[in-house]
Amino acid sequence: MKASLRGIKALTFDVFGTVVDWRGSLIEEGKRLGRRKRIKADWAAFADAWRGGYRPAMDRVRRGELAWTNIDGLHRIILDGLLPRFGLDALTEAEKHHLNRAWHRLAPWKEAVAGLKRLKKKYVIATLSNGNVALLTNMAKHGGLPWDCVLSAELFGHYKPDPESYQGAARLLGLAPEEVLMVAAHKDDLDGAARAGLRTAFVQRPLEFGDAAKKDVAFEPRFDVNAKDFVDLARKLGC
Repeated sequence: MKASLRGIKALTFDVFGTVVDWRGSLIEEGKRLGRRKRIKADWAAFADAWRGGYRPAMDRVRRGELAWTNIDGLHRIILDGLLPRFGLDALTEAEKHHLNRAWHRLAPWKEAVAGLKRLKKKYVIATLSNGNVALLTNMAKHGGLPWDCVLSAELFGHYKPDPESYQGAARLLGLAPEEVLMVAAHKDDLDGAARAGLRTAFVQRPLEFGDAAKKDVAFEPRFDVNAKDFVDLARKLGC
């Protein structure tokens, strides 16, 4: 194990795209809805558009333009704006609510659970996601994700990459920031963690956006560890 990885006691994980396949899961949810309601839509474009509104919505909160709103609330705001565009404006309120909770039912990447179970034998493993606590808890139940602890930006009133989220996670775990390894498939998330004093692990998820050409998955020396997936990460951490 690299010297820079010694002293790590806990791993915190980004979730959307790192642990779970949000895009594939949303496409499947859309297809099921389409079959049930006889709606024809480009479900891949729908998933991309829904996710595309995520960062701008969070940035409105971070700038103070929108009062603190959890991710379920932000997802619903984005969804309501997409309904007419994709022929979904005739859905009932109950159907809209169920669709919005698709984010609670995202499927893990195929090796994610096995890799997490290996890592859990040696380290405390916890989420550190912008997703709210209820969403992350339901997702873990749905996908069999073996977290020791569910931590969310909701607990700190700050979305990543604000330092309060990373430092707050370390504090709640009773650890110094340098004793926590942030695991993510998104380099800006890891850069935010590093600025807050955490160690960093980059995991490749080349198909997060459906096309490997759309995502930068090159390993970077600025991260403490680079891994192909969670099983590879476990191996590199001696699990």
